[in-house]
Amino acid sequence: MALGVGRCTAQEALDGLSPMLGELPDIQPAEYLARQARVQALMRAQGVSALVLHAGANLRYFSGLVWSASERFVGAVLPAEGALRYVAPWFELGTVNDLLQIAGPVHSWHEHENAYACVHAALAAAGVEQGRVALDENLPYFMVDGLQRSAPAQMQLFSAAELTAACRMHKSEHELALMQRAFDMTLAVQRATASMLREDISTQEVAEFIDAAHRRVGAKGSSFVIVLFGEASSYPHGVKHVQHLRTGDVVLIDTGCYVHGYTSDLTRSYVYGTPSARVREIWSLEKRAQAAAFQAARLGAPCSAVDAAARACLESAGLGPGYSLPGLPHRTGHGIGLSIHERPYLVASDHTPLAPGMCFSNEPMIVLPGEFGIRLEDHFYMTEHGPRWFTPPSRSLDDPFGLAPPDLG
Repeated sequence: MALGVGRCTAQEALDGLSPMLGELPDIQPAEYLARQARVQALMRAQGVSALVLHAGANLRYFSGLVWSASERFVGAVLPAEGALRYVAPWFELGTVNDLLQIAGPVHSWHEHENAYACVHAALAAAGVEQGRVALDENLPYFMVDGLQRSAPAQMQLFSAAELTAACRMHKSEHELALMQRAFDMTLAVQRATASMLREDISTQEVAEFIDAAHRRVGAKGSSFVIVLFGEASSYPHGVKHVQHLRTGDVVLIDTGCYVHGYTSDLTRSYVYGTPSARVREIWSLEKRAQAAAFQAARLGAPCSAVDAAARACLESAGLGPGYSLPGLPHRTGHGIGLSIHERPYLVASDHTPLAPGMCFSNEPMIVLPGEFGIRLEDHFYMTEHGPRWFTPPSRSLDDPFGLAPPDLG
C-alpha cells in the first residue's frame, strides 16, 4: 500500500489538521483601484468607451463587490475616464451599499422597471451615450439582448473577454500569496484523506470527509470535490453512482478550496493496496508527461507548446495521437484564479505567450477506457525566471505525498 494511505481513522485524520488561514489579508481597495486604472488604460488604447461588469468574478476582480449572479442584473459600469458606478435592484440597495469595497453611486431600478435601461442611465451619467461598450463575457444572452434593445443607436456593444483576460491572467504578488495558501490547505487535506481510506468506504463518505477537512484547515468548505475509485477513475469528471473502495483500486481525488475568493485545484492518483504492473507503467508515464509540460513552460513560449510537450511524451509511449483515447482527451491545463478555469489555457489552440504572473494547472490525464485513469494535477505560476510550482508533484506511486525520508545514500 502507498505510504501514508489507510493508516488511521477519519477522526484521527481530522484531529491531525489545524487552521492554516492565519492573518492573510484579503485584496485591499488600493489594488482594486489599480486594476481599474489598468483596464481603463487598455480601454483608451483600444477606443473603448466603457466596460459593463456583471455579478461574479469580473465584478469582484475590479471592484471587490461579491455578488452571486441571478436573473436580476447587479453589476457596475466603468467608463474609460472616470469612476465606477454600480447598478442594482432598488430593494437590494441596503445590502449592496453594505458590501461595497470601493465607494461609488448606485443606480437602482424597481422590479417593474427595465433593468437594462438603468444600466444605460448609469452609462449616460458617466458620459457614455455612444461608442464601443464592452460587456462582461459572462453575461447570459437574455441580458445581452436586453442591453442591446435598450442601447442608443450610436452605441456598439461587444464582448469584454479580451479586456478582462488581459488583466486577470497576470496575478499580483498578493493574489499569488492567496492562491499559495489555498493550495497548501488543499494539499494538507489530500494527505489527510489518503490516510483515512479503508476497505468498502464510499466515495460519498470520502467527499464528506474532504469538506470537513477543508473546514478544519480554515476554509469554508470545499469549492468542489471529485472522488473516483477503480474503473470510474477513467471518467475525468466522474460518474453518477456511488462507488465503494476495493483493495487494488486506483483512487483519484480532485478537490480545492477558496481563500478570499481565490481557488486551489489539486488532484492525486494512487492505489489502495498493491498496484498492478499496468498501473505502475501508466502512473510513471503520467508523471513524465507532467514533467515534460513543466519543462516546456518558458517565458515567451506559446501556451500550445506546453500542451504539445505533454502530448508528445504520451504519443511516444503509444497513446493518442492527439486527443484520442486511450490517451489525454482534454487540454493539459487551464488558467486559475478567482475562477477555477480561466484564460489562458494550455491547449493546442491557445497561442498566448507565457508571461510572469500567469497561473496554470498541469494535468495531462491518461484515460484508459474500461480500465482506469491517472491524473496528477499540480499548478505552477510563471516568474521572471520561469515556472514555479505551487505544490510539489507526487514523488512516486508508492510515496505520493513525499512522506518517506530522502535517500541520502
